[in-house]
Amino acid sequence: MSLMTSRYLNVMLLVLIGFHTNYSVANSASDDLLQKKRIIALAPHIVESLYAIGAGSQIIGTTAHADYPKAAEKILRVGNYARLQIEKIIQLKPDVIIAWKTGNPADDLARLEKYQLKVIYSHPQTLEDVANELIMLGKITGRETAANNIAAEYLKTLQTIKNTYSNKSKVSVFYELWSRPLRTVANKAWPQQQIELCGASNPFANAQDDYPSIGLEQVLVTLPQVVIQPSQHSAQHSADSPDGLSWSQWPHIPAVKNNFIFHPNADKSHRMTTRMLDEVIVLCEQIDTARQFYQTQS
Repeated sequence: MSLMTSRYLNVMLLVLIGFHTNYSVANSASDDLLQKKRIIALAPHIVESLYAIGAGSQIIGTTAHADYPKAAEKILRVGNYARLQIEKIIQLKPDVIIAWKTGNPADDLARLEKYQLKVIYSHPQTLEDVANELIMLGKITGRETAANNIAAEYLKTLQTIKNTYSNKSKVSVFYELWSRPLRTVANKAWPQQQIELCGASNPFANAQDDYPSIGLEQVLVTLPQVVIQPSQHSAQHSADSPDGLSWSQWPHIPAVKNNFIFHPNADKSHRMTTRMLDEVIVLCEQIDTARQFYQTQS
């Protein structure tokens, strides 16, 4: 190697080292700025996911029912599912507002954009989208590494559940979303995707709406093998709760006769977060217990 070639290579190496160093410093500085952004998060699942990636301290405002983790209860409330407090949001001068595309009032969101506030939308539609949301939040807050790691672990767990139950025999499930009026789930509804994940079947899966109202008689004739009656407060749901039907009135239904009425925690299972899978795993195990029982009976 000639002296000139050797000097050229040394110079190029120094340039590359300098570029990498400058890039790393610039990237670090950019992350520092993102981690100082003041955020208004307009849904409980957004708040929970921000805390999960370490960005909870950046939240300066949120909506009603954002109660997880415990620290989230201290965040200033700026509205609920029906109405946002536009003036209060403007006064807080957030760097970014993360809104729920289908869960916040559309007219209020339009007003926020009219005031030239930066609005980014959360719009999870599938169970896999929880990972995509985490990655998005990681980019917004300069916490991409943490977000990517949590997203990867979530997808791994989701795939494990699919592999465990996808080929098992179907169990007929009725999901009591609400009792007055009686409402269930169908199509691409969040709980419907969980039912399918557990390898169960829903007789109302192909209804026109994702959350259709139905008649009690329609349910009784399907003779569900399992009834899912989520609780808003805890998995220990009382059969006498005024929030749900008292299924003991219909002892001929297999789910009632064999005591396969399950009460997942709605605060976990209905939120689009990684914590949702903890509750789904329990539900899938309960449904599988019913599956094994009916297989033995048949």
